[in-house]
Amino acid sequence: MSRADKSAAIAELAEKFRSSNAAVLTEYRGLSVAQITELRGALRGNATYAVVKNTLTELAAKEAGVTAFDGQLVGPSAIAFVEGDPVEAAKGLRDFAKANPLLVIKGGVLEGKALSAAEITKLADLESREVLLAKLAGAMNASLSKAVYLFAAPLSQTARVVDALRAKVEVEGPAVAAAPAEAAEETPAEAAPAEATEDVATGGDDA
Repeated sequence: MSRADKSAAIAELAEKFRSSNAAVLTEYRGLSVAQITELRGALRGNATYAVVKNTLTELAAKEAGVTAFDGQLVGPSAIAFVEGDPVEAAKGLRDFAKANPLLVIKGGVLEGKALSAAEITKLADLESREVLLAKLAGAMNASLSKAVYLFAAPLSQTARVVDALRAKVEVEGPAVAAAPAEAAEETPAEAAPAEATEDVATGGDDA
């Protein structure tokens, strides 16, 4: 491979690292071309599975700022570059590895954070984004149904509350109305002299 080809390959791999949501490093020693093709089909829609050269990949990872694969790029290597749902991609790799033990998951990186092989297996056990969105939508629909019930059902209750308030006003109304009258009778005796009021006003004008 010429120097120009190497530079182009490194740049392409570095861009894949940058643009991917996650990347999973595997060793495919012993897998046939047919099996690798099957794996690519299983990952389609969520990840692309690329056989890589270790030296070039190491340089590309360094260029992209990825350190998760340091010391692991040995043997026949292939990387699943995840552009879709990382959980679904992890499930695809895990299930394929169960059926084909020659595929070895070595580690990965998710949004810049290194993942061990065990952590990738745990990631595969999580619910997919679609399932979580479906559950969220279900919860929102349930809340919406409750809201509709709360807005619709209290119509009769509101009528009862209004009737109760009216009854309360009818009972307490005379007592409330009498209070201002009593206050009015006390006002003349307690009011400040008019002269004092005029002095305050005059003082205000002078100031």
